[in-house]
Amino acid sequence: MEDNKKIYLIRTGEVALKGMNKPYFERMLLSRIRNTLRDYQNIEAYRKEGLIFVKTPAEYSEEEIEKRILRVFGVASLSSAVETESDMEVIGQAAAVYMKKMMTERNVRTFKVEAKRVDKTFPVESPAIASRTGAAILRACGDDGLKVDVHDPDCVLFVNVRRDQTYIFADKIRGFGGLPLGTNGKGMILLSGGIDSPVASWMMAKRGMMIEAVHFHSFPYTSERAREKVYDLAGILAGYCGTIRVHSVNILNIQQAIGEHCPENEMTILTRRFMMKIAERVAKKTGCQVLITGESIGQVASQTVQGLVVTDNAVEMPVMRPLIAMDKVDIMDRAREIGTYETSIEPYEDCCTVFLPKHPATKPKLDRILESESKLDVEALIAEAMETLETVAVNADRI
Repeated sequence: MEDNKKIYLIRTGEVALKGMNKPYFERMLLSRIRNTLRDYQNIEAYRKEGLIFVKTPAEYSEEEIEKRILRVFGVASLSSAVETESDMEVIGQAAAVYMKKMMTERNVRTFKVEAKRVDKTFPVESPAIASRTGAAILRACGDDGLKVDVHDPDCVLFVNVRRDQTYIFADKIRGFGGLPLGTNGKGMILLSGGIDSPVASWMMAKRGMMIEAVHFHSFPYTSERAREKVYDLAGILAGYCGTIRVHSVNILNIQQAIGEHCPENEMTILTRRFMMKIAERVAKKTGCQVLITGESIGQVASQTVQGLVVTDNAVEMPVMRPLIAMDKVDIMDRAREIGTYETSIEPYEDCCTVFLPKHPATKPKLDRILESESKLDVEALIAEAMETLETVAVNADRI
């Protein structure tokens, strides 16, 4: 490989199992990788023999390149590699140079070699490639104290022999896997400032779904900083999903009308029904096929089975709930992993907590909720709320 280039091997995981549709998913994944590296000049990204390869100028930060690629859904793992000729003598020399570097940079003192002969026409089989490469390394590095340890080595050196070139590397860094964005339609997330809905957004995006968001507020009872917090969360998610359009809607008048005309304990579930109705209208206008929520069964009063049934009755569009069976601790762990947790726990109020009843209904009955809802001018209230709609396109550079 040219001295002024670095090369990265990208494995596609689930994408590789797509049968006849595999080329489509690989093209989409390659497009996403190119897009995430668009700020860099002179980068090559291409598909070849079941892998995706990225070549960059040597001066670019390896850590930053890896960070960006690993955030792309569909990437199962990544390796920074050395590219050399598919010739045993050259492979041995390159592996020895690589291992000397590992000894200096990582204090490696024991190693083993694992080889894979992808090109079956190569005259040396995989076990022999590993053995001969290990011997070449020992000849070059043995006097410096390097030893073989096949059970618990400091470093496993991988040798991947392909048709035109061989790749040598020591790390397989796990990505998030999943499917490339844009391969599974578009969904509208009801995005609050809490812990759950950003994680739900991320999980649906991981399955290839493009994401838009609708956020409900009760200004001036909720602050502008509370809405900015939601934009901050969208900015973090945009690092994985690309630009996210956030549609902000004021539902203060709806909440006040419910408070005046309906039983107090039904405030949460009735408000939730209005949110779903408004989200559905925004979703249809923006080409979304499904609604997405961060609800987890039994977590709060409105998320009982009975509550979810009453909520779903408010809309015709399918509702996706990727967190439905997750424990709160698991959701919090995922929020930390993807970087949304610290922002989510900032102490700013949201529209649901401002008008929270002391004793919310946990087992609402649909007929009683519909009876209460009939006391309200639903269409007029929704139309009034829709007039407050503001749309902001949030990019990853916000964070």
